[in-house]
Amino acid sequence: MLHLTKVAFGCRTLEALEKRVLARTRGGEVRVITRMRPKRADELIGGSLYWIIKHRMVACQEILRLDDRADGRIDIVCSAELVLIPAQPKRAHQGWRYLEEASAPSAQGDGSGIAELPPRLYGKLATLALV
Repeated sequence: MLHLTKVAFGCRTLEALEKRVLARTRGGEVRVITRMRPKRADELIGGSLYWIIKHRMVACQEILRLDDRADGRIDIVCSAELVLIPAQPKRAHQGWRYLEEASAPSAQGDGSGIAELPPRLYGKLATLALV
């Protein structure tokens, strides 16, 4: 199974992401717009879209399908259910990135304690390539 990671742009907190998902829910689905169709789109169905806030993966949603839009962009159609996960450090990036099943966060976290660092400290350490 294949997953995606995406920065929750404009969301400074998990609560802000929850409000955004709730506001965009229609018929039990949420559409996330992207410019490019993933080359591995078929592998993504049934996977998850992991959300990154302040350099940490904090939640995910199941990917139901990918729909073409009239304007040439793509909708990543996800379940409206936002599943909270133990925070896992992840560098921010533009757009989305693939995440292999073996690298996906587990419900127990990674046990390293890095997820417990304050977001600002983690961001500085990540900038210095120390985490």
